[in-house]
Amino acid sequence: MTSNERVVVIGTGLAGVRLARRLGELGTPALLIGEEEHRPYNRVLLAEVLAGRYSPEVIALPAPARVRRGRISGIDRAGRTVACADGSVIAYDRLVLATGSNPVLPPLRGLFTEDRELPEGIHAFRTMDDCLGLSKAVRPGAKAVVIGGGLLGVSAARALARRGAQVVLAQQSERLMERQLDPAASKLVKRHLTDLGVEVHTECRVRDVRCVGGAVRSVEMADGYALDADLVVIACGVHPRVGLAKTAGLDVRKGVVVDDELRTSDPYIHAIGDCAQHDGVLYGLATPALEQADALAELLAGDANARYTGTRSLTRLTLNGHDSPFDLAAFGETEALPGDDVVQLTDATRGTYRKVVVRDDRLVGGVLVGELGTVGALARAWEGAEPLPSDGGPLLHLLTNDGGS
Repeated sequence: MTSNERVVVIGTGLAGVRLARRLGELGTPALLIGEEEHRPYNRVLLAEVLAGRYSPEVIALPAPARVRRGRISGIDRAGRTVACADGSVIAYDRLVLATGSNPVLPPLRGLFTEDRELPEGIHAFRTMDDCLGLSKAVRPGAKAVVIGGGLLGVSAARALARRGAQVVLAQQSERLMERQLDPAASKLVKRHLTDLGVEVHTECRVRDVRCVGGAVRSVEMADGYALDADLVVIACGVHPRVGLAKTAGLDVRKGVVVDDELRTSDPYIHAIGDCAQHDGVLYGLATPALEQADALAELLAGDANARYTGTRSLTRLTLNGHDSPFDLAAFGETEALPGDDVVQLTDATRGTYRKVVVRDDRLVGGVLVGELGTVGALARAWEGAEPLPSDGGPLLHLLTNDGGS
């Protein structure tokens, strides 16, 4: 493309803001459009705002020069314009969808009012408004039920406990953070939450929520057991926001399908971040979103060789306890397959756990809980996918040398 082409980016999350800022630095200014009234912010840190550790201003992102608030109601691909909800029309030469994702709201009885709104006391946990609403509602001694034991649910439960709430976390599967962690690491996360006063129930399916006078009063499990609740937090994952793309007739599967140039089925429209599905993969994580934004910025600024070929991403989480932080990191395949080699180090006294999985002399995954001094070196060995020396010495060194990062 040429530098005088009009680039319009829909979405003010991490991906959209990163793209617009990089384009500005490369001399190709873009117009960034977002629905939220708040200035762009780092969604990854919302749990720290809920916990009271950060104010909303602390997690604000440096905004690019041109930002417009408003909702986009449609895309005219033939005319290359987008229609705004206020009736205005914006022309583009290149359009980028960075629309992110919405929270999954499970089909629970009583979850919605007749107007399809969440009753008082029931909160999703995805946006700054969700976070501020929860912050206003929580108080010491409040009975809070968190539905979902993934990364978001664990973060929300920890934050609410830090605010003095009596927290119950209900997870349908058999362990916490099962997508990222192996059973041993999940057990350490559960122990940490329990030490904070969180009551954790796994293999526990929520059936419905009971509201009185438009406000939540309890949560009922599939076995009939009921939990009193002043607050309910829905943390059951997210799904890509693809409504605009679908209505515009773009190729959409789970997400908006993109190629290595992050182009959709329309060569003048690109997609990045949570809404984009590249090579069959929906990432839903910050690192891939940022890498996609960087690659697309280079491409749109004139680098014809720029490509996005995928991300090998690492999950990190810090749970701040009463005495010291509890850190964990996971990457790749944390569960071994038959024939894999596993190196595992556990220190129950210090509460640390380190495990790596090796397949065909290559590091294919790992999980670390507690001290993360080695995570940088291990992640680099995993990302490089180079064969490991056969004697195993360097791998043991990576696991035990805290200077490895």
